Amino acid sequence: MDLHIDGARLLRRLDELALIAPITGPNGERGNARLALTDEDRAGRDLVVSWMRDLGLDVSVDGIGNVIAVMTGHPGVAPVMTGSHIDTVATGGRFDGNLGVLAGLEVIESVIEAGIKLERPLAVGFFTDEEGARFAPDMLGSLVYAGGLGLEEALDIVSIDGARLGDELEKIGYQGGAPCPGPAPHAFVELHIEQGPVLEIEGFRLGAVTGVQGISWTRVTLSGQSNHAGTTPMQMRRDPAAAMIRMGAALQEIVADVGSPQVGTIGSIELKPNLINVVPARATFTVDVRHTDERTLRDVERRLRVEMERIAAEHGVELSTESLARFEPVVFDERVVSLVERAAIERDLSVMRLPSGAGHDAQMMARLCPTAMIFTPSRGGVSHNPAEHTDDDDLVAGCQVLADVMLALTVNAWMEE
Repeated sequence: MDLHIDGARLLRRLDELALIAPITGPNGERGNARLALTDEDRAGRDLVVSWMRDLGLDVSVDGIGNVIAVMTGHPGVAPVMTGSHIDTVATGGRFDGNLGVLAGLEVIESVIEAGIKLERPLAVGFFTDEEGARFAPDMLGSLVYAGGLGLEEALDIVSIDGARLGDELEKIGYQGGAPCPGPAPHAFVELHIEQGPVLEIEGFRLGAVTGVQGISWTRVTLSGQSNHAGTTPMQMRRDPAAAMIRMGAALQEIVADVGSPQVGTIGSIELKPNLINVVPARATFTVDVRHTDERTLRDVERRLRVEMERIAAEHGVELSTESLARFEPVVFDERVVSLVERAAIERDLSVMRLPSGAGHDAQMMARLCPTAMIFTPSRGGVSHNPAEHTDDDDLVAGCQVLADVMLALTVNAWMEE
């Protein structure tokens, strides 16, 4: 089946969705701030759902607010599904998540226009709170859909601004009646910008994503003794900020020792009372470590814990930790990865295999069905930033390969390959 998508229509929809909750970067770049389950998120949802309904799709909303739209006419047949998310971080770009949802919509509309008869339907969805920027953990909606987190537990999660998830979901009108966990698709493919520099640096148009790195998020709290910054001798201090600085250095030393693709980040820091002339009483910070190998990831977690305990004892501060999110590495289905690779080559598009350094809804859907991802290049590797950019030609190329892969997946013969 040879299907040509309408690239101009895809780009128009991307532009139209980007008009909801726009922000501007320091150099005039256009981005978005649609935190999950805010009024801005509701406006984005309403727009995308209107496009789904315009195509005559069967649209359902489940108990965590995931929205799934399926082509009609194939009762009881599991669909080939695509999708992503439309929520953003507070300083988001125009393509992260949005591309995968709107490209899926474009594929379905192109199939309908071409009058192609399929063995099984296509579906497109967007998942709630993929970013985890307002409600932790990230990929929350797809995690609930896949059965990795109970619905009631998820509804009771409290946001960074103190709101309960279930209350916010009801307030925006997107707590639906479809069941959680959701039904397993026949297969799932997600198109996404890379959010990293590899494809651009290596000179490839597309990526066939082999899997997703394991992710470990931890909140660390150090409690010491607040005191005067001028009169308290250094050797008499119980300074949690000093201990935190050393722990950050220890993290970087461990990451350097392990080597690529190990990464480690301290992303959020809070000091109390946070005054220039006061030794703080408490330091709270987050640690994000990631690796493609579970054994290595666990070893890094262990080594860091040992170092933090040692440093805390030396500074006379109390150490406590809280796991915010923990996902093991995910390996995508080799058959679907190969389909992505082959579809790109048949379109004369250079393609490389690579793992994803960021988390995606596809890693949750991989629990339910054969899954893979397609990456498009990100200029300078910039994402979660209004400067996030992917060239129009690459956006369209990614959507075209998504179409080719989804159509191939509707033919049952691919499962024997």
